[in-house]
Amino acid sequence: MAVVAPFRGLTYNFQQIEDLSHLVAPPYDVISEEEQEAYYRADPRNVIRLILGRKKTGDTDWDNVYTRAADCFERWQSDMTLVRADSPALYVTAMTYDPGDGIPERTRWGIIVLVRIEDEGTGVILPHERTFSAHKDDRMSLYRACNAQLSQIFGLYEDPENMALNACSNGLATPPQIDFTLKDGTRHRLWILGGDDLFRRVSDALRDSTIFIADGHHRYETSRNYRDMMRARYGRRPLNRAYEFVMMYLSNMNDEGLTILPSHRLIKDVQGFEAGPFLKRASQWFDIVEVALGDGSVSGQSDHIKKRLEQEGRHRTAFGFYAHKDDRWHLFSLKPGARSRMGDDLHPSLKKLDVLVLSRLLFQKGLGFSKEDLDDEEIFQYQSSTMTALSEVESGRFKMVFLLNPTRMEHVKEVAGNSLVMPRKSTYFFPKVLTGLVFNKIDPNEIVQLP
Repeated sequence: MAVVAPFRGLTYNFQQIEDLSHLVAPPYDVISEEEQEAYYRADPRNVIRLILGRKKTGDTDWDNVYTRAADCFERWQSDMTLVRADSPALYVTAMTYDPGDGIPERTRWGIIVLVRIEDEGTGVILPHERTFSAHKDDRMSLYRACNAQLSQIFGLYEDPENMALNACSNGLATPPQIDFTLKDGTRHRLWILGGDDLFRRVSDALRDSTIFIADGHHRYETSRNYRDMMRARYGRRPLNRAYEFVMMYLSNMNDEGLTILPSHRLIKDVQGFEAGPFLKRASQWFDIVEVALGDGSVSGQSDHIKKRLEQEGRHRTAFGFYAHKDDRWHLFSLKPGARSRMGDDLHPSLKKLDVLVLSRLLFQKGLGFSKEDLDDEEIFQYQSSTMTALSEVESGRFKMVFLLNPTRMEHVKEVAGNSLVMPRKSTYFFPKVLTGLVFNKIDPNEIVQLP
């Protein structure tokens, strides 16, 4: 049973700040060094100072990115840059954006609430991707320094009748407390809604839901580790202490505004790579079509390549392959029966995933990478834009790229429902949930109000 609750969120002070567009940022793990600097320059109150502070030469245990984030967090509360709500509330967001590639503009709705942290195996909150200890250690250091959840976990739930969001309809008929548009044209609105009857209706609508983690796997596991640390210090009773909950952004799987983008694989280098022998090995498992580029750049033909890949992917697993300085690209289509060559150690639901077909057959068997290599960011990088991925190879920054279709939602549900996990970067839910709309401050002695 999913236990959700309203909370006294901490937000930027709307009385002092009218335009939040210069203060927010995407999740820390998708921000490049160049983007980090841009957010620093955007405004001295930008949330980047909390979630991804600058490292300095000579950082110590007493002065580092985490202690500076905590100092900044406390200072912003003291000078009223950040203010906490007087009473519990739900935070409903609407994100209107352009998915690109000629797809009409969409709006994705989300409800920001507290959700009780679950132990593994309960089947209530399900991850679907692997996590890595370095990322969790980093987020735990920030958690402990600030005693707050600074970013929402992005969760998905099934609600065909849209009961949870419909319960908020009266409040959503009023103007939002936050309304701004980012430079990329994405419009963000947020309503702060209260009322015991509303809380009960939303809680009842979500009570029997299974929540699938779309984004924020590391942060969710960190919240559980933080909870366990606080339990050891303050106890397990009552069950609704503040540290028993995590702040989540929940979106309906049936929301027409939900978009999954592909995670194309860019490869820095492959030792001893020769196209001819590789294509011959790959032909054991794939039908391969060679497509001449003709005039112009390969990146300039990205729309055509993307559409060709999408069409083929409707019938079977398919990949696009392009190598630096080649005058053609290749369409790989999985042969009937080739999945059996992936190995006997994989669950049938995992064998359906394009990313694992790619990893097992082309990366490991075809190119000779080890499983450890596949997690090496010095070798592999990821990109959701087909044009950008092709441009990176065209420029010579990367040796080659393998283009994928997006992972299907039914595959995400099936894998998570079987208590399995996908390889990293198997999905890219777009757009990312903004950081900076609302924070959750954790007082170990505070009791969360349950509907």
